[in-house]
Amino acid sequence: MRKAEIKDLLDEAVFRHNRWEFIEWDPIRVPHSFRELQDIEIAAFFSALLSWGARPSIIKSAERLMELMDRAPHDFVMQAYPGEINFVHRTFNSIDLAHLIAFLRYHYSHHESLEDAFLVEGKFDAFASLSGFHQRVFDAPVHPPFRTRKHVANPTAGSACKRLNMFLRWMVRRDDAGVDFGLWSRIPMSQLHIPLDVHVQRTAQELGLLKRTQSDWRACHELTQALKAFDPSDPVRYDFALFGLGLDSKMQPKSH
Repeated sequence: MRKAEIKDLLDEAVFRHNRWEFIEWDPIRVPHSFRELQDIEIAAFFSALLSWGARPSIIKSAERLMELMDRAPHDFVMQAYPGEINFVHRTFNSIDLAHLIAFLRYHYSHHESLEDAFLVEGKFDAFASLSGFHQRVFDAPVHPPFRTRKHVANPTAGSACKRLNMFLRWMVRRDDAGVDFGLWSRIPMSQLHIPLDVHVQRTAQELGLLKRTQSDWRACHELTQALKAFDPSDPVRYDFALFGLGLDSKMQPKSH
């Protein structure tokens, strides 16, 4: 398939999937039930962090966590005792939750937005910023348990950082579709990296956009660079296309 044909296929898939109806069956629906910046950030952070497994299960767990936080996540983070929550989603449990709540409390005591945790000297670079975020989470003076490190990805360790890249997409991307929030202005959309999951990776390989077979940071970067050839200002918008085509298991465009 020629490059122009791939772009047409992806652009049509973005048109079909980047729309309000997408929210109902995606974990992004959870933060969409909030209005205040910090509530959205916290709900989005945990919804993204819990995003492995079947989507109905992810949404159910994220909604349950919001209920345990009395549907006021920022107030809960700043005031509640983390140990009072009994929560499990797959291998993520109350120990991990307590540390992340403690980190968020420490962060929000010094910053208005979680965006600051992804900036390095006031700027964003995907690899450095995600590595820096991991360091901030576990360097904060809140006595992190070792087991929690596996739940916050680090590109320095080779991780593709799918869930953190998805969280960044939600918070940074802005367009007229209303799916992503576009609340953070200091991180350029052009610097975001694709959330690389099995559907996205398989479709990208079938289209010839990704040669690397490992699901790691190098593959994430390779695919993002390929997508920049189609839209250098917003390459991650093609997440909708690759994810949607992967779910459809079809490589042919449909009529609108």
